[in-house]
Amino acid sequence: MKAHVAKHEEQRVNELGGGVTRRVLAHNGELMAVEVAFEAGAEGAAHTHPHTQCSYVLSGRFSYTVEGEAVELNPGDSIVVDSGAVHGTVCLEKGVLLDIFTPRREDFLG
Repeated sequence: MKAHVAKHEEQRVNELGGGVTRRVLAHNGELMAVEVAFEAGAEGAAHTHPHTQCSYVLSGRFSYTVEGEAVELNPGDSIVVDSGAVHGTVCLEKGVLLDIFTPRREDFLG
């Protein structure tokens, strides 16, 4: 089969601390889907990486900052962060993001 299946309940939840968990979903060498859950007030600290990232808000409310500019994201909203851009988020209301990376984040595996 030319597909990569990841059953949600079979994927390991990684505790990142500070009220944030990450669950790697389906991926191949070119693309990766990741579910990131946040408690209210939890932060995804500002960082950068060579991957292009798309974040889609499944639930909750987030203040997302890219290169010093902040935007509030609500359920159904999405944002694409270019490779190398400094970005981070603060969870305003408990929620979950679906992050998509290209290429795959090798550092999230293992």
